[in-house]
Amino acid sequence: MPRRLLLLLALLAAGGAGFYAWRSLPPGITLAMATAGPALEAVYATGAVEPVHWARVGPATRARLTAVLVEEGARVIEGQPLARLDDRQARSLADEAEARARFAIEDLNRTRTLVARDIAARTTLERAERDARAARAAADALHQRLEDYLVRAPTDGIVLRRDAEVGEVVDTPASLFWIGEPRPMRVTAEVDEEDIARIAIGQRVLLRADAFPGRVLQGEVAQITPKGDTTRKAYRVRLNLPDDTPLLIGMTVEANIVLRETPQAVLVPPGAVVLPAAGRGASAAPAAPPGSVRQGVVWVVEKEIAHRREVEIGVQGPRATEIRRGLAAGEAVILDPPAGLRNGQAVRLRP
Repeated sequence: MPRRLLLLLALLAAGGAGFYAWRSLPPGITLAMATAGPALEAVYATGAVEPVHWARVGPATRARLTAVLVEEGARVIEGQPLARLDDRQARSLADEAEARARFAIEDLNRTRTLVARDIAARTTLERAERDARAARAAADALHQRLEDYLVRAPTDGIVLRRDAEVGEVVDTPASLFWIGEPRPMRVTAEVDEEDIARIAIGQRVLLRADAFPGRVLQGEVAQITPKGDTTRKAYRVRLNLPDDTPLLIGMTVEANIVLRETPQAVLVPPGAVVLPAAGRGASAAPAAPPGSVRQGVVWVVEKEIAHRREVEIGVQGPRATEIRRGLAAGEAVILDPPAGLRNGQAVRLRP
């Protein structure tokens, strides 16, 4: 799907009935009536639904899970234990370091007594003090490291998802829990760098999700990241969702960020527009740069005379093209005009 989506016009919902006024013209020329209807231009993006406030929680060290302490849907508070890891080896090392620290303190106390009685040199006391401080620091560090074997909640919230099972060996890249508030929600989408200059905060967004076929949901541009991804050539755009949205966390959506909307646009079938630079038919033309004005030609029939008319083209959909200037609703245009058609040529209608 193209990055810049030229949206279907509202008339397409009614199908072909009433849109084309077909009349045969010799030799095999067909007419269509230009009609009036809503048209809008939008930038296409894809994204996923997520909470506004949430955090992924993973282990601080590689170890085996020995206990999972919360279930999905439970409310937790900051600092609450969520899971325990196997800390037996780390605890043994901490106990050993603690014993060495106690021995170093006892040795320091004996050395102080000997120095006070002039039995030991002053340098011996200084060395004993250094050894005691080092042993104490090592023991404290190992005791502190025991905290890494307890996975805690980084913030208050609901356990939105749990990917932790007792017995698994987990490592630091893993996400064991998702903690956050289920409302409000947003969509994080990626917009191509060619289109990002046309995106602005506050623009309306039309959303579609496979879970709700045929239903158009609403959103609004809330944030545009200042720096893009140089590898993906895209920018991250966040879209606010209303509180009553039926979308659920984790759903993927297609987003159409509305750039321009015209309630009563002039619409013609794509085959009525000739692009001089690319030959006949709108479908043959290369993609125009975002926001550029495109010129084209339509052939209008007035009193059985064909007139060449230069027009300004707006949005283009698979079944309708918007004419921004040069044509009015109700005028008859020729579909797929032949190459030899001349301006002012008479065409005789055949019943």
